[in-house]
Amino acid sequence: MAAAGAHRPGPLKQQNKAHKGGKHSGPSQRRAGGRVPVKAQPRRRLRDLSRVDRRHQALQLRRQRKEAVLAEKRSLGSRDGPPHLVVLVPLHSRAAAHDTLRLLQSQDSAVVRMDEGRAGGFVLLCPRLKQRWRFVTAQAGDLHAVLDLAKVADSLLFILDPADGWDSMGEHCLSCLFAQGLPTYALAVPGGTDLPPKKRIDARKKLAKAIEKRFPEAKLFPLNTEQESSLLLRHLATQKQRHLAFRDRRTHLLAYAAEFVPSQESDLVGTLKVSGFVRGQTLDVNSLVHIVGHGDFQMSQVDAPPDPLSLNPRVVKGQKRSQDMEIQDDSVNGTDEMEEDVKVLMKADPNKQESLQSEVVPDPMEGEQTWPTEDELREAEASLKANSRVVKVPKGTSKYQAAWIVDDGEEGSQEDDDEDDDIDDDMMEEAVSQEGESSAEEEEPAEEECETMTVSECLRDEQYDEKVEEDEQMLERYKQERMDEMFPDEVDTPRDVPARVRFQKYRGLKSFRTSPWDPKENLPRDYARIFQFQDFSRTRKHLFRQIEKEETEGASVGWYVTLYVCNVPVSVMESFKEGRPLVLFSLLPHEQKMSVLNFLVRRHPSNSEPVRAKEELIFHCGFRRFRASPLFSQHTSADKHKLERFLRPDAALVVTVYAPITFPPASVLLFKQRSNGMHDLIATGSLLSVDPDRIVIKRLVLSGHPFKIFTKMAVVRYMFFNREDVMWFKPVELRTKWGRRGHIKEPLGTHGHMKCHFDGQLKSQDTVLLNLYKRVFPKWTYDPYVPEPVPWVRSESVLPVQEVEME
Repeated sequence: MAAAGAHRPGPLKQQNKAHKGGKHSGPSQRRAGGRVPVKAQPRRRLRDLSRVDRRHQALQLRRQRKEAVLAEKRSLGSRDGPPHLVVLVPLHSRAAAHDTLRLLQSQDSAVVRMDEGRAGGFVLLCPRLKQRWRFVTAQAGDLHAVLDLAKVADSLLFILDPADGWDSMGEHCLSCLFAQGLPTYALAVPGGTDLPPKKRIDARKKLAKAIEKRFPEAKLFPLNTEQESSLLLRHLATQKQRHLAFRDRRTHLLAYAAEFVPSQESDLVGTLKVSGFVRGQTLDVNSLVHIVGHGDFQMSQVDAPPDPLSLNPRVVKGQKRSQDMEIQDDSVNGTDEMEEDVKVLMKADPNKQESLQSEVVPDPMEGEQTWPTEDELREAEASLKANSRVVKVPKGTSKYQAAWIVDDGEEGSQEDDDEDDDIDDDMMEEAVSQEGESSAEEEEPAEEECETMTVSECLRDEQYDEKVEEDEQMLERYKQERMDEMFPDEVDTPRDVPARVRFQKYRGLKSFRTSPWDPKENLPRDYARIFQFQDFSRTRKHLFRQIEKEETEGASVGWYVTLYVCNVPVSVMESFKEGRPLVLFSLLPHEQKMSVLNFLVRRHPSNSEPVRAKEELIFHCGFRRFRASPLFSQHTSADKHKLERFLRPDAALVVTVYAPITFPPASVLLFKQRSNGMHDLIATGSLLSVDPDRIVIKRLVLSGHPFKIFTKMAVVRYMFFNREDVMWFKPVELRTKWGRRGHIKEPLGTHGHMKCHFDGQLKSQDTVLLNLYKRVFPKWTYDPYVPEPVPWVRSESVLPVQEVEME
């Protein structure tokens, strides 16, 4: 009989290791170890396609893509689609746009209608080719007109000079267009017939070599005869269209006609009736519309008047068609056609209409309020009696009015806390500004004593002196930028103010990369006015998915409609009458609301002037343009980003501003306005994110000199100038420029000397540094009004960097 009971293994029993899932990322069951359940595969994946089926599937996909491109070409400029919008951009002062327009108008069996909305523009109708074009001319000197028309243009037609191609103004215009996003384009070269045939070929080769850098695969079209203009039109109609992401997802419209109806309350504000062809997406009357350069507005109604540019001959009334070209003026019969047979497509629903509210109105009483106790009331009354003062007041003044009367000695004692950020920026800038203020104060009494005289001879000298002053200011800014490159973030410790008071808003960090920082800590009051998404990327994907499904109801692409835009200032109509383009974009949900936008930009190589943070710049973001004072910060993958005081020429930086929400992708151009009104292109880039929680950290570096050096100890001076400051900053870690790390042991004496311990012996030429950090926020300087720029001319007074000498 075997002994009852189970067998027990002895101490020499083999113990096998448990199964490990490995370090690869996978499902939680695989990481935990053990058997993974079989995942049910769909039927179409279980059956592998054969080689013939795979080839057939690839052929079908290729055919679908080809048919989509062909359908897009056929719809553009056809009877059912909007007219093919071609914008002529002369890139040289000698490039003649009117000769090009004259040749394009001379097409056989074509009807030409002059455009009332734009001087020099016209519409070309070709019933035989079943095509219609609208040509609009944009002068290269008018920067806003070129950029606005390029936002909505189907094709750009660049007019080049046969000898030089383009000049400096054309180069500036091309830089802006490439940065904003270039639609389909073509290059035309009118003229050049006065040259001999041999020189004509050499000039053409030279021009082709010159444009190879900007347009690598472009074809030059000579434009001297009607046959060459027909070839150019055929090329414009058949070439593949290039898409701009920010306009393909939004409805956009270039005004063909406009009418202003003033409101009953005021003649300065009224309803603007804008007529044009719908492009991009379906137009919803309940959405908001943005008039480029003028702001956001609501729509009340959308009408469908007869198409004034129809290819059907019956639309043209009262005129007999001939075999040759016919020129008709829209100002005569265009308005008559709009008045008859107007159909109301839709009216705005107040319950579904988007609101114009762009900011949150913060409630100052929203925080927790507690009623004071009787003891606290007695203490407040006692403190008021103790602080009471005797002031001479006029007879009949109440106690409340007397409390607001300020003595002469108290006016200069009040300080604004908001100025602390400006004080922190740079000590050198303070000294320069103080000298300027003192000199201005000294000059004021002298101006009062002098009599007013008119001296015409001094006018030229004053202008020269102003130019010299601008050059001196630019030289000072070059020096500041050079100082920031040589000694990044270093400041001198003030001697008249204790360092623990001067830098009380700063803190030390063990590691800039890994130390925690709460993004909701000590937010400014402006953060109560902005909107923030719980998940911005998820909201963006949801909106774009709805656009792709085409669930919106409204006016379809290609329809000729009239929009009733409410509460529009009369200045919009005045600019349209002056010949400027009127461009409208519909807004996606939430795009009228303010938030914190982050742009990833890179310095443009054509500009080398120093650009300091918090300077006012002009932004062209997608379909918007506005003015703001941005912050510059480094572009890293960490959760904290160091502030940059200047726009670096050698690295991509992130620009942070308060601005209306825009869903990326969207291009951004940064301009800086000169004193004479010109706009210089500073940087280009794209919209990175809409994220108020992005932490921008300003760093200050206090430096000291090793006075006595021992094995691992050193006596450091010149970092602080009193004993209390040394004790206050004792917990912060020290580092040196040569890579040593250490900490403060104890103060020595009363003049700021301190004993420090390091991880190695210091060199006598080393410098001891102490890093302090503070979170900074942009200033609320958003201004939607951007003045019209003066025609751009290359600046010759810019100082080269090599001439800036440091003392």
